[in-house]
Amino acid sequence: MKIANSLKTLKNRDKDCKLVRRKGRMYVINKKKPRYKARQG
Repeated sequence: MKIANSLKTLKNRDKDCKLVRRKGRMYVINKKKPRYKARQG
């Protein structure tokens, strides 16, 4: 999982990426390509 300051560019890496908010944190999740997972700061 990549930890980034901004998820804007990471969301655009693949069309299946989704932004999800869990426990006050922003996550990028991708069911088809799990290597695109990311978390904000």
